[in-house]
Amino acid sequence: MTEPHNRDQVADFDAFFAEQNEVRFGATLRLYGREYVLPTSLPLLFTLQMERVQNSSDPDDIRRLLASLFGPRALDEWAENGMSDRQLGVVLLWSAANAREPGCLSIAEAVELYDEQEKDRQEEGEEGKERPTPKTIAAGSG
Repeated sequence: MTEPHNRDQVADFDAFFAEQNEVRFGATLRLYGREYVLPTSLPLLFTLQMERVQNSSDPDDIRRLLASLFGPRALDEWAENGMSDRQLGVVLLWSAANAREPGCLSIAEAVELYDEQEKDRQEEGEEGKERPTPKTIAAGSG
């Protein structure tokens, strides 16, 4: 049998998080002459935005995602420096992994992982398309 709930007892998450929230810094990366220090855990906003932007082409979605880790001007600064979508993907993979566990993923490993994921996405996309057969080719040519 459980004890009755005492209304005077409050689960004080503010106090708990304050005790747990010592200031720590994670991995540092240099990009276009600036250094960015990653948090030691991913902000909730980053995690939520990551799900949202996976299929989004809206630059504002990507800007909000990056702002939670790199500041509000990161996307604009990187775009002005000519960053490609592949380079952005590699930076995000490396950053997400190294925020959680600094040093766990090298840049070369992030490139390899990004390329593997892109290849898998392309293969999945091709599987969903109807492959041309002699009958569909003939129907399309007439």
